[in-house]
Amino acid sequence: MLFSPIILLVSIFIKVESKGPIFFRQIRVGKREKHFKILKFRSMYHSSINNSGSVDKGKSIEEARKEYQSTKTNDSRITKVGKFIRKYYIDELPQFWNVFVGDMSLVGPRPDTPVQEVDYSKRQWQLRNKVRPGITGLAQLSIKHSKFGHDMRINMDIFYVKKYSFCMYFYIILKTILHVVKGSSY
Repeated sequence: MLFSPIILLVSIFIKVESKGPIFFRQIRVGKREKHFKILKFRSMYHSSINNSGSVDKGKSIEEARKEYQSTKTNDSRITKVGKFIRKYYIDELPQFWNVFVGDMSLVGPRPDTPVQEVDYSKRQWQLRNKVRPGITGLAQLSIKHSKFGHDMRINMDIFYVKKYSFCMYFYIILKTILHVVKGSSY
């Protein structure tokens, strides 16, 4: 209810700017490796190319990973509205539904797609998926993505899982609010 005016406005802007659905849905891996559909505002031009992050029948996870395309900084697929809603993390608002239904938490490692499992050792993958994934997390707040590699993100996620505390949880929430208000990039 609180976000409904924002949701309505963003929905209108997305539909006016480009064809396609208002929401972006994608399979992600959650707690205990359970798959769920993440919900976000669509911030990119709609494409018929399958970039689901799932492993289709008849393909190995390695083949699927090679085809999967992560979003890059200044990605040409991002719309003008998409740039704005990403800057202020408005594209993440629909994930509160994922929190409400229990697929996600406010804080935790960002949920990966199934094909991203190949980026981890078996132990790292199991450990990071012991907790609910979050809308925000320690890795997103600690270091800007453009300045560190995937290994550092993995280490930050593992650190969060191992050292979890209520103090850390609320620290991350407060720091996230500051990032959103400033429109800072993760």
